[in-house]
Amino acid sequence: MAEVHAIKDINQVTLISHLLKVRYSQQMSLVWNIGINLALRISDLLSIKFSDIQHDRVVLRESKTGKRAEIQLNPKVLALINEIRLQFPTHLYLFQSYRNQQSINSSPRPLTRRAVTKAFALVGEELNIRLGTHSMRKTRGYHLYQKTQDITRVMKMLRHGSESTTLSYIGITQEDIDRDFVELEL
Repeated sequence: MAEVHAIKDINQVTLISHLLKVRYSQQMSLVWNIGINLALRISDLLSIKFSDIQHDRVVLRESKTGKRAEIQLNPKVLALINEIRLQFPTHLYLFQSYRNQQSINSSPRPLTRRAVTKAFALVGEELNIRLGTHSMRKTRGYHLYQKTQDITRVMKMLRHGSESTTLSYIGITQEDIDRDFVELEL
């Protein structure tokens, strides 16, 4: 699997959302828009049930680490979740598979990681960028770092164990650090 990157240009973040909507579905665009705001791994994002959403927070146990994640939902995400809830009041999952609805006797399931990965990869090809499901998490981390310059804060948001892992993960390279030393004269 090829490494995917953070989307550093905010206009491209918006374009990706638009392309996912017109090329695939509103639901795929919602995965991107909510995912980029929650910074969860794709398996955790897709497994969110409406019962995991408590008032203005999503509370779950991360499948990879077993760590508890309690994430405050911003107004944009709350509005998107409420839209989904109004449109699909009987759904169990935030991103419930529509295909599964065709099988009357099967229990509800979320969208598959494979479907999201494929849609993201094809939009990435169209834009000539390495776009994948981890791009949402990396993008959130990158933009928080650019806004705050606080790697510890980003590390905590991503629930990483080390600063070096987080810097590498969000795409801050030695070249970026060198440029900061050259450009910032005190």
